[in-house]
Amino acid sequence: MLYRVGIVDCTSDQVRLFLCALCRASLSKPDSVPRLALANNLYRGQLPVHLQDISWVEEKICAIYCVTAHVTRLFQSSDPAQPKVFHGNTCAHNMNIVSTAPVLPCMPSDINGLLSIIFVGPGKFNLNQLGMAKVVAHHRIWTFLLWLKHHNHLYSMIPLDSEVMSMYPEDDILPGLSDHVI
Repeated sequence: MLYRVGIVDCTSDQVRLFLCALCRASLSKPDSVPRLALANNLYRGQLPVHLQDISWVEEKICAIYCVTAHVTRLFQSSDPAQPKVFHGNTCAHNMNIVSTAPVLPCMPSDINGLLSIIFVGPGKFNLNQLGMAKVVAHHRIWTFLLWLKHHNHLYSMIPLDSEVMSMYPEDDILPGLSDHVI
């Protein structure tokens, strides 16, 4: 699999690609594959259509290993006519893997410990203004976990806890996220 934009020219006997310097250097060595190449078992395959709308927060809830902490910085519009218009970015910060999830889904408090929102604007930020950005859905999380348990050998022996699952809303903001807004 190649990123379509990176393919310059492709004929039956020749392929020309754009490569980053790191990948080019790695491919120049005999028997070497770039660290982030899909050939290193990094391709997870296609999700079924009914799971393709899962959010990155929901994926984090279902993850065996949490390797990043996310900080979202939001700026409110300076236009008084558009008080609910925001812009900003999310940065993912690498962390050491401290442990493997013994049971899934992860507790909401564990996920909230990996998320922060820094709000820059007048007044106090209302999480309901985020729209769908940090919304989680109980049914999507549970469906995804069941699918992973049956289609990914890493999940086959991990118990699923319905009591922890009941802590998640059907379609609302991640519980406890309001405590992580600065």
